[in-house]
Amino acid sequence: MSNDVEFMQSSGLGIITLNRPGALNALSTDMCRAIDEKLAAWDVDKGIKAVVIRGGGGKAFCAGGDVRAIVEQGHENNTKAQEFFATEYKMNARIFHFSKPFIALLDGITMGGGVGVSIHGSHRIVTENTLFAMPEAAIGLIPDVGGSYFLPRFPGATGLYLGLTGARLKGADTLYVGIGTAYMQSDKLAEFIHSLEENDISSDDDVDAIVAQFADDPGSAPLDEFRDLIDAVFSEKTVEDIFDHLSIIDHDWARQTLAVLKKMSPISLKVIIEQLERGRSLEFDDCMIMEYRIVSAISSYDSDFYEGVRAVLIDKDHNPNWIPPTLGEVTHEMVMTHFDVPASGDLLL
Repeated sequence: MSNDVEFMQSSGLGIITLNRPGALNALSTDMCRAIDEKLAAWDVDKGIKAVVIRGGGGKAFCAGGDVRAIVEQGHENNTKAQEFFATEYKMNARIFHFSKPFIALLDGITMGGGVGVSIHGSHRIVTENTLFAMPEAAIGLIPDVGGSYFLPRFPGATGLYLGLTGARLKGADTLYVGIGTAYMQSDKLAEFIHSLEENDISSDDDVDAIVAQFADDPGSAPLDEFRDLIDAVFSEKTVEDIFDHLSIIDHDWARQTLAVLKKMSPISLKVIIEQLERGRSLEFDDCMIMEYRIVSAISSYDSDFYEGVRAVLIDKDHNPNWIPPTLGEVTHEMVMTHFDVPASGDLLL
């Protein structure tokens, strides 16, 4: 791991820096384990009052997990997959249950695993550089890292829209749906951290007061323009109904959204629908257990995940050969097998 993640303590503030800029700060198993262990120690350390997590390199907060390493091992006896996801999800749960203010600075690209290492904290600061997405359906995966918990709790049907399409959001939109809790110009972040070091940060209210001193107005949320359409279309119960609904709307947004969905893994789309519907009524830890079941299944056979990562991240031809290739060929049984308990057992949080 070398210095892929760095930790420091300054005046009661624990600072985590993701320092893998060449990979857009993508998380490895070792990075997830190190963060989890440090947070466990800081949670009981009376000298630590709050924690900040940030990305190094200036371009990304964290672009996701290092799924390429998993795919390169292949699906047969893929021990790297289960080790990575189990370690990552335990870290996500550690953040969710962390007893002190946890402040994530989403300054730059924030996707997949980067969402999981930030959204479960008490404070999520977004900037003019923030670019959020959960694009997993494009690589045959699911919006995990707790997506089954937070996406159904976004306003209206925006969570399902984001989970199926991988739509990219910037600052104002991230506040609109609840990803971010405050907007701040990136050139204020260093001074903001200094203020956290210099002031009492023993409670969320203390941090709120400091955030308010640096917060800016990001302006109107572009997503609001299409909110009625999003709620109407993505309130449908099946992927087929979503496709049909989009096809009868005479609007550029509908045509573009349908074109995006047609590029996604058909089986991923159907698994995601089931995942988020179940997650709507589950507690956080139960969502993480369910997601571990899904990703364990996906990584255990020659699934669309391997083909999607090949097409998008390895060969970069962006021309995946999905199996099955159409929604109509994805059966209910195919979807349900992804929710079975893995042979190795459930995730223990």
